[in-house]
Amino acid sequence: MTRTLLGGLIGGLAMYLVGFVFWGTPLSGLAFTGISDQQSAAVQAALAQNLTTSGTGTYSVPSTATGQGTVLFGKGPIATVHFNANGFPAVDTTALLGGLVLALVAGVIFAAALGIVARWVPTFTDRIRIAVLFALAVTLYLDLGQPIFNHYGPGYFIYTFLGDFLGFVAAALVIARWFLPARTADPV
Repeated sequence: MTRTLLGGLIGGLAMYLVGFVFWGTPLSGLAFTGISDQQSAAVQAALAQNLTTSGTGTYSVPSTATGQGTVLFGKGPIATVHFNANGFPAVDTTALLGGLVLALVAGVIFAAALGIVARWVPTFTDRIRIAVLFALAVTLYLDLGQPIFNHYGPGYFIYTFLGDFLGFVAAALVIARWFLPARTADPV
């Protein structure tokens, strides 16, 4: 149990560090399509005029909850807007801390799952294969499903997929290499 917890925490830290490389460095610019400062200001003003009464949240624009919205949605342009009425610092230490806690929890859950599988899969290579395939299945569906289901360009989502997938692989490598028993007894 202690070994699983420690492995999960260190694996979660590895996942967090991979995420930091993808999202906390200038590399993150690869995920976004840019517009000029003037265009940004115009869009920001439109958001402030139209979404602040509803508040912070995620909006489908136009909304398909009405007949007119459905027609407008079919004509385009459309957007999914993640909106924060108050803004926050570009480098938010609270979000960094929350993300670290989330990565540590995910790492512990991942280590627990790998610990269960370790009984039936005694070799490091096979454990990594299982972990990589699981990470691939989850990140493919969750990250690459977004542009498929919502008809958005794939750039941001491919970048997100790569960061998430490589983070899971890093966690799996750490956990499977140093925190799972080398061999286990045959299951009963």
